[in-house]
Amino acid sequence: MAQVGIVMGSDSDMPVMAKAADILEELGISYEMKIISAHREPDVFFEYAKSAEDKGFKVIIAGAGMAAHLPGMCAAIFPMPVIGIPMHTTSLGGRDSLYSIVQMPSGIPVATVAINGGANAGLLAAKILATSDAALLQKLKDYSQGLKESVQKKDAHLQETGYKNYNK
Repeated sequence: MAQVGIVMGSDSDMPVMAKAADILEELGISYEMKIISAHREPDVFFEYAKSAEDKGFKVIIAGAGMAAHLPGMCAAIFPMPVIGIPMHTTSLGGRDSLYSIVQMPSGIPVATVAINGGANAGLLAAKILATSDAALLQKLKDYSQGLKESVQKKDAHLQETGYKNYNK
């Protein structure tokens, strides 16, 4: 049974949403991924959001561009956390998506990550789940330690080679 639902309004969102899925896979978290348009197929969307709790979802990650109604509508129906990922758009650079997701009315919160922030959405979902899963919490601590070690390795390389030879 999937713990996280990943939903996007268009297949053009796939490169960003895949980053969330990659994080969940790396941490051993089950998920279900769907493409559902809240505007073009509202009946399918409503069924998805209404059935998410019964499917066992604990968190939904919803990505959307432009008017970006998918995350907010998920939050209006699904009683547990929803993480919105605003997609970069050609017309307004994703600010339209960001504002649509982050400016939710009182009582309908959507946790919102950066424009195209798929990886952080996956990590935030994992952190939500880790509040009641000690093994997952340890995996997150190990992930953070790996990030720290990566930066330290890069700095050691910089100190060894100098900035002029860093990328050679």
